[in-house]
Amino acid sequence: MRPRTWVLVLAAVFALLQLANVTGRDTPDTKNYLSYALSLGGGSKREVAAATIDYVCASEAATARRDQSVHVVRFHRPDPTGQVMSECREREWRAVEPRLAAGQTGGHTVPYMPERFMRIFEARPGYPVFLAPFVMAFGATWGLWAAGVVIASAGGVLAFLILRTLSVPVPLALAGQALYYVLPCGTTAMRPMTEGMLMALTLAAVWGCALVVRAGRTRPGSTRAGSTRAGLALVAGSLLALFTVKHSQALFLGLCLAAAGALIALRRHRRGRPPGRDALSLAAVGLAGVVGTLALARLLHHPTMTDSLQDLLTDHFARPDRERPWAEFRQMQGNFWVEWLRRQALEPLFVAALAAGAWGALRRGRAVGGFLVAAAFTGILTQAGHPDINIWGGRLIVLAWLLPVVGVPLLLGPVVRERVTLPAQGHAERARAVG
Repeated sequence: MRPRTWVLVLAAVFALLQLANVTGRDTPDTKNYLSYALSLGGGSKREVAAATIDYVCASEAATARRDQSVHVVRFHRPDPTGQVMSECREREWRAVEPRLAAGQTGGHTVPYMPERFMRIFEARPGYPVFLAPFVMAFGATWGLWAAGVVIASAGGVLAFLILRTLSVPVPLALAGQALYYVLPCGTTAMRPMTEGMLMALTLAAVWGCALVVRAGRTRPGSTRAGSTRAGLALVAGSLLALFTVKHSQALFLGLCLAAAGALIALRRHRRGRPPGRDALSLAAVGLAGVVGTLALARLLHHPTMTDSLQDLLTDHFARPDRERPWAEFRQMQGNFWVEWLRRQALEPLFVAALAAGAWGALRRGRAVGGFLVAAAFTGILTQAGHPDINIWGGRLIVLAWLLPVVGVPLLLGPVVRERVTLPAQGHAERARAVG
């Protein structure tokens, strides 16, 4: 089969496996994004709230039923679905009803939380806009599932495209796609949250970097200019799309790409080589993304870093604001990373995967490897911005997994080339091979 057929086969197998868990993937943030998407269809706040609460409670009930069926003490008890649904609806409406009655009906999201907290999700229209056609066509449950499959599959395909742009053999490029699906990237991308789209857009930006760097190594001409323009447009478009999904990620990625481009150009200069228009152009696009993100966020009155910090320290504004938030934040950083490293020492798979991915990216990926490391580092920055060890596992740092997804196949490239003998071409070559 052709490579693109194998790409589609891998994506199809991944999609089929996801049928095992159509429900039970939601997190506390899901209802905010779902209510935003449903409101784009024109429903009233109460109708949107009812549909969202039904989805959340049905998912909770399905999870409770599955958990009970394998519980060694409670497996023989009656089906808990009805009771869980009833209790969940009562709890959710108890949070929403008073706020609706008090007039907290502005924006697109249903007021599950204080208004200051909901402003964070009002500033993220990109993901709900993407969800809207799916939930309107298939309903909340199957719409969110289908949207997750599309986003997760796209991430794997982009990993394949990056590796092929770097001239990695097709089997290893397919292995990179498969790694995206089987590592936490695929699991997290299937959750109804922004992380899947963040990973896909970040990979699209890395692919743009690969196109620009590859064009810089070819002879001048229309093809080189076209690839450069396409790559830069892809990076700029990814940063713009990231702003609509989660503007902090656009800021982090722009900053990291700008730093990577500057460091690559400086390294070339110190080695007596020209800095290269590819690195400088990508650094300029990254810097423009940083400036544009800051300007647009201020113009649109998006929540600031201080708002995010107060949200973290006050348990989503349930307590009074902290008087010295930055001092407490610095203390939490120290405590968090010490505990994080302790846990990684207990289960070092993630750290080992990062090391292997970084080695492959920097040793085999050359300049593109530097941009890949920079993109993956945004996962570390995101986690550092939320030093809470209990926020739904590793979803905040999940972008760092992009490093082994692309870096490990790069690391294995020379091994595969040495061990795989290509078929002889033509009669003369075949005769020599036989001889």
